[in-house]
Amino acid sequence: MKLLPAMLFGVLVAGAIVVSPEVKADDQLAASMCDYVKADDKNRLRKVLSDYRLRLRNIYDGVLCNGDSLLRLAFKNNANDVGEFIAKQLPGAHITASGDIAWAEANGFSASPLLAVLKARAGGGD
Repeated sequence: MKLLPAMLFGVLVAGAIVVSPEVKADDQLAASMCDYVKADDKNRLRKVLSDYRLRLRNIYDGVLCNGDSLLRLAFKNNANDVGEFIAKQLPGAHITASGDIAWAEANGFSASPLLAVLKARAGGGD
């Protein structure tokens, strides 16, 4: 009878050990992506996505940089090249639904070339 609780405890401990490093790696990956956006380094962002076999459209909502989405961070750091890359990786419907266009207009980024890219992408609606 004591074998079953001992086995359950062992499985729970082993599961906790296996899961913990993965969370830390995800945080480091997100921090790297934020740094690449701030630096307007499209090539390094592409490389990290490729190395980890990630599609930006699948992880975009889960990556926040100080509470901002990657596109909002691009606006704040005048990272037009990487912002355009991100916009092209996302479906137009997602850009429309995210509210990033209204946010950019409300926060004084009306003259940004990135806003024109977002508007064009959202108009496509794919």
